[in-house]
Amino acid sequence: MRVIVPWPAAVTSLVLATLPLPCLPATITGELRQWHKITITFDGPHTSETAEPNPFLHYRLNVTFTQGNRRYVVPGYFAADGNAAETGAAAGNKWRVHFVPDAPGRWHYRVSFRAGRDVAVNPDPAAGRPLPPDGESGAFTVAPTDKTGRDHRARGILRYVGQHYPRFAGSGEYFIMVGTQSPENFLAYHEFDNTVDHLGAERKRMPNPDGLHHYEPHLKDWRQGNPTWRAGKGKAIIGALNYLAAKGMNTFYTLTMNVNGDGRDIYPWISYYERARYDVSKLDQWEIVFSHADRLGLQVILVTQEEEGEQLLGKMSAIRKLYYRALIARFAHHHALIWEIGEEIDRWRYFTTQDVKEICDYIKALDPYRHPVQYVQWKAELIADEKTYGRLLGFPGFDVVGMQHDPENTHAETLKWRKASADAGHPWLVGLVEMNPGIVPDERDYWHDTARKLSIWGNLMAGGFGAIFFFIDSHDDLNCEDFRSRDHLFDLMRYAHEFFTRYLPFHRMQPRDDLTPPAGDYVFASEGEVYAVYLPNGGTVELDLRKAGGRFEVKWYDPRHGGDLQDGTVRTVEGGGLRSLGQPPGEPDRDWAVLVRNVERKER
Repeated sequence: MRVIVPWPAAVTSLVLATLPLPCLPATITGELRQWHKITITFDGPHTSETAEPNPFLHYRLNVTFTQGNRRYVVPGYFAADGNAAETGAAAGNKWRVHFVPDAPGRWHYRVSFRAGRDVAVNPDPAAGRPLPPDGESGAFTVAPTDKTGRDHRARGILRYVGQHYPRFAGSGEYFIMVGTQSPENFLAYHEFDNTVDHLGAERKRMPNPDGLHHYEPHLKDWRQGNPTWRAGKGKAIIGALNYLAAKGMNTFYTLTMNVNGDGRDIYPWISYYERARYDVSKLDQWEIVFSHADRLGLQVILVTQEEEGEQLLGKMSAIRKLYYRALIARFAHHHALIWEIGEEIDRWRYFTTQDVKEICDYIKALDPYRHPVQYVQWKAELIADEKTYGRLLGFPGFDVVGMQHDPENTHAETLKWRKASADAGHPWLVGLVEMNPGIVPDERDYWHDTARKLSIWGNLMAGGFGAIFFFIDSHDDLNCEDFRSRDHLFDLMRYAHEFFTRYLPFHRMQPRDDLTPPAGDYVFASEGEVYAVYLPNGGTVELDLRKAGGRFEVKWYDPRHGGDLQDGTVRTVEGGGLRSLGQPPGEPDRDWAVLVRNVERKER
């Protein structure tokens, strides 16, 4: 394993000798619009993935973008010939940076390009020696976005804003997560360059002899005009994302490295055993997929390591820092992104609390867009609070709880971490990432009653920011080839999402289970304005409106079929007392959601 390549005197002489060489003007590509990806490619040292000095560790490209008081320092990367996704090139003189401007108007940029031992992971701007294109500058004019709908370029960067829900910086919309946590090895796709299985198809129960994903059932979901590479490669993985978006999902989850882990089929490096040299063409192809996800309105949770491989890069070693830098340089410009610093990193305690904080701080300092940071806990029932998220309460570098627990504990766990984080002064996004024992295919559990009642609605009604699910049985967490195996699950998730986003000012609401007498009901409220009541077992309920004045309309929503709001036996109630909400429109023994809205406030 190559960890740190030496910086010999001969190489230093070579670098110094190249300093006077002229550079061609930078090439700016992409639509010059607000929230669109703008790419600037520079001519720099001609090198290769395997060259000495190591182009990933011993060179550093940073580009500073400014407009008025706006300032972004964006890491760049070695791009080989500048077209590696198509050519497979490992060598060239192209160096590249991606930038997403948050405002229209005139933007200026200035280049810092430095050479020196380990300079890529040195935060000192003056570290190393300047090398062309260092000092190069330029400007470009950005127009307003012309995109609409789900496309993230219409909505802007999804940001943590100090509340329990993230918010799009452009549109101002708050975000609730719905999607899939499986397959966790989504990027183990056979048409990516240099993607090889190191575990065995049989051990993963993978239907394909190469042990990799083919996603053949999703070839039919690819559409004319969708991206591909190398004369038509990539259609199936692009089609898989098309399917998720068409089902109303907005989140998917993937490891960026699972060396020594469950799948052993994803790594960003030039080999399974390398740690400091990155595969330029493979990462270019990942970028094609992630850019398509932006257009579809899909958030990506990038999982940087598993518990089984957490010691692979050491603690805050040079190669660990380089790994985070490479991911940030390549992918931080994506609008809706969560940095997952590790699955179950609290299980064996290899990383101390201080280690976890240092990782979070390093990522936040390097990421120009300051995307949220999370980790997925070891199963909540098996670990004490103070050994998991409790140790990070109030720490400003950690933003998202990725819970793992039994479904019956979803509501209580969400309530606990929402309140504890708010009380500590840094409110968390409280999401469910892994429900145990996981979700079987629709053919075995069509209605997914446990997941629907306890996990999907249990999280949202406690003020959580949503759920994604882990798959078991056929099409599981490693070998899922067809998302249609959970087609109806996605419908049930979409129905819950539509209720919250269409009818509730959810970002202003609080969990208020105390407003109904039964212990099993869930209440989410902006008291005096709007109330949502979820009845897992149907029936009727009384709502405490003693502190609320005015008249309230009562509507019912079917969590099993979605659709429009419906009338029950009671159409309106008056504030000032404990009021019966009546009976649902039908199937009184099934779960229902009740929407109670102040008529006067609704009309305003």
